[in-house]
Amino acid sequence: MMLDRVFAHIRSHEADYLARVMDYVRHPSISAQNIGITDVAALLVNMLGALGMQVEAVPTKGHPMVLGRRGHDPAKPTVLLYGHYDVQPPEPLDQWISPPFEPTIRDGRIWARGIGDNKGQHFAQLMAIEAWLAVAGELPCNVIFLLEGEEEIGSPRIADFVRDHADRLRADLVVTADGPLHASGLPVITFGVRGMVSFDLVARTANNDTHSGNHGGTMPNAIWTLVHLLASMKTPGGEITIAGLHDPIIPPSAAERDAVARLPLDVAGYKRGLDIAELDAPRDRPFWDRLMFHPTLTINGLHGGYGGAGSKSVLPHEAVAKCDIRLVEAMTPDQVIDCVRAHVARHAPGVTVVARGGMLPSKTPITSAWAGVIREAVIAARGVEPLMYPVVGGSLPDYVFTKILKTDAFVVPYANFDEANHAPNENLEIALFYAGIRTGAALLHHLGQMTPGRAPA
Repeated sequence: MMLDRVFAHIRSHEADYLARVMDYVRHPSISAQNIGITDVAALLVNMLGALGMQVEAVPTKGHPMVLGRRGHDPAKPTVLLYGHYDVQPPEPLDQWISPPFEPTIRDGRIWARGIGDNKGQHFAQLMAIEAWLAVAGELPCNVIFLLEGEEEIGSPRIADFVRDHADRLRADLVVTADGPLHASGLPVITFGVRGMVSFDLVARTANNDTHSGNHGGTMPNAIWTLVHLLASMKTPGGEITIAGLHDPIIPPSAAERDAVARLPLDVAGYKRGLDIAELDAPRDRPFWDRLMFHPTLTINGLHGGYGGAGSKSVLPHEAVAKCDIRLVEAMTPDQVIDCVRAHVARHAPGVTVVARGGMLPSKTPITSAWAGVIREAVIAARGVEPLMYPVVGGSLPDYVFTKILKTDAFVVPYANFDEANHAPNENLEIALFYAGIRTGAALLHHLGQMTPGRAPA
């Protein structure tokens, strides 16, 4: 089979792939600090061009999108491969064992910022394309490659980009290689992500901080104002009490419930890993339901008054609570912020709600027939059955594909569970990097057996 020849080519070029991915992640591309973005976008244009793609770095009001395509054959299906070339800031630098942009091999892993999230994973997809071209001279399907430069700052411009360039992005399905495998090492196919919305609650009760004795009992305390407000938003039993918040939610289907029931689960091990005695309330909520089918309300930080050494008898006049709410299908950031504003108006009308942006949730039906093609590819590359995740707890901009392009979208991670993305000492197991190249190659092969324009029967 041609795929066997491609796999053999990949095995014989592993050392070359390893050297090249290390060179790639050596180039910083920190979107939050606008460091190296233009240089890495240009580097990617050269990489994709070398694969015979029609490619350009498309300007936006922020960082450019790198968009490439190879193949316009109407007799072949088209897959859109999405990734992001920007990375998180590396700080705190003193917690890195080796410098974040000096890739190092240690314990069978590559250690570098961006190696897992997401440079190493989309580079594996590029090498899969290169391997196919080296062996067969052409690809078994049409490929669109979209690499974003602002994912790590919330993808603020991708929705407008996808709307403006929808004709160039039309595909039969979208596949993203991002995130980790299951903790057991089993591969995963993900059908959805939670959305999110971030906001600040700002309380101001006077024109300055005052003496807690001279003014205590007469001047309202801004921190207490926020504490009481926050307590009104979620009960000790874990119930979010913001009216209307849950109204749009679409409950999980029977097929999704069936997929969740098959997922491995070690709650005791999870608690040991975090050194916690109990899961968060509500106590009786099933583990996977918490991450997939319910919204969350998180207090990210509570700031005000004095936090230095010793004590200071100050009565704070201002306090800020930074919060986020994770969204499930079919909640929207606008709907959630409206509910939050109404709740605050009822319970603490002097508090200001400052919306900080959000992202829609996304869900592809777990019954999508394209899932069978991806499953076959994973088995061909990895030799094991993948786990099916209806939703993951985090957020990616998959909604631009499912809600704007109306295309089924999947996430197929290549990285190890402990990749430490967003943290010091980010890493990627070398064996999983090679497995990712094989998975990408197998995906192209199995898609090439399908009929374009419609999902397989």
